[in-house]
Amino acid sequence: MSDGKIIQWFPGHMAKTKREIKEKLNLIDIVYEVIDARMPISSKVVDIDELIQDKPRVLVVTKYDLCDKGETDKILEKYRKMCYNVVTLDLIGGSVNELIQVTKNMMKPINEERVKKGLKERASRILIVGAPNVGKSTLINRLVGKKSVGVGNTPGFTKSLSWIRINKDMELLDSPGILWPKIENQENAHVLAAFSSIKEEILNIDNIACFILNKMEELYPEKLKERYGIDKIDEDFMNAYEMIGKKRGVLSRGGVVDYEKVSVLIIQDLKSGAFGPVTFDRL
Repeated sequence: MSDGKIIQWFPGHMAKTKREIKEKLNLIDIVYEVIDARMPISSKVVDIDELIQDKPRVLVVTKYDLCDKGETDKILEKYRKMCYNVVTLDLIGGSVNELIQVTKNMMKPINEERVKKGLKERASRILIVGAPNVGKSTLINRLVGKKSVGVGNTPGFTKSLSWIRINKDMELLDSPGILWPKIENQENAHVLAAFSSIKEEILNIDNIACFILNKMEELYPEKLKERYGIDKIDEDFMNAYEMIGKKRGVLSRGGVVDYEKVSVLIIQDLKSGAFGPVTFDRL
């Protein structure tokens, strides 16, 4: 099932996005760098420092309710020791009050400097940046307080940079998801693909589904058994696919297991949280 294909993906719009961010950086006060709590290492844009330079930033960790907090918190603690402002947000429910307060605190010296120069205080201008499908649009909707931004469960949903006025104190510059030209660490690349930060249609879905099964066997064998009744993954994955197909009724005519649909099911189960809280990255 697994073809070992190396993942490389850098669509033209991502290069354009990076150029446009650099052009608008002088307008920005604060950066919200958004990462997915289930992959807090893999989803962190590797060349983000070059892109946003010395702008103050908040590391916004989304989908915190879907992660294995014990493992994710170890990684977040490392980020805090690196002097990041880290704020966690649940996908469902939860408050953005902490994020708003952190933003106000970061904006305070900027406005104090403006007042010293005889200028009026102004709204904070915040760039939202991150890999595809890490929850940027959901974050914006939470800040606005109503559904104002389209939310897609596929990467590439947001197509261009756009300003969104939240209130008199906050203006956001939303940006399309960005990756990096060459993902050196193929483990990270497959984690990104597993959680849909790379478009499924350009990948071998069997490869990604088998990667998910391997990671679940390695990190969460009890959850793999609970979901699919599988104790061990064979090298060729065929027995696992047969068990999943029969257990979940993924069959074609004649009661034969539909392998392609099993791959789709595995990917969907991971995305939807059907395995329970998981984190695929480790320090």
